[in-house]
Amino acid sequence: MNTRYRCAGCGNLTRFDVVATRRTRAFYHYSVGGDLVVEEETVLEESVEAVECRWCGASGATIQTVDGSEPGAGVAPPAPPAPPAD
Repeated sequence: MNTRYRCAGCGNLTRFDVVATRRTRAFYHYSVGGDLVVEEETVLEESVEAVECRWCGASGATIQTVDGSEPGAGVAPPAPPAPPAD
């Protein structure tokens, strides 16, 4: 499942500061010159410690989690069309 966030305070769905701790397994590929490229990184364990809205600064219970695996997750459905003007 891909978790997304939504701020109940301002409606933000796109900008959050997230503090998390991760334990990963990765393939480190060093060039002959010593430059590192990290490939095939797998997250073994992740713990999200804090989430804060970038727009209004809200945190804690004001930040909701939304299942991001569905296309358009967390996005409000479009408003119905307005009736035709007479």
